[in-house]
Amino acid sequence: MAEGERIPQHRHCINCGKAFVGVGNYCGDECRDTSGKEVKKKLKIYVAVLAVIMVATVAIVVSGL
Repeated sequence: MAEGERIPQHRHCINCGKAFVGVGNYCGDECRDTSGKEVKKKLKIYVAVLAVIMVATVAIVVSGL
C-alpha cells in the first residue's frame, strides 16, 4: 500500500471476521444462516443445563425436609 493510501470504509462479519463493504452484520447469507444455527444450538444447551440445575435444586430441597 502506497503512503497516504487509505483503506475504504468496511465492516467485519460477526460470524467469520471477513472484511466486507456493505450494510448489515454478516458478509453473506451463508454466514447469517450458520450463525443462526449456532445460536439456536447454544440456546438449547443453555435451557437444558438450567433445567438440570432446577431439578437438582428441587430434589435437594425436598430431600432435606
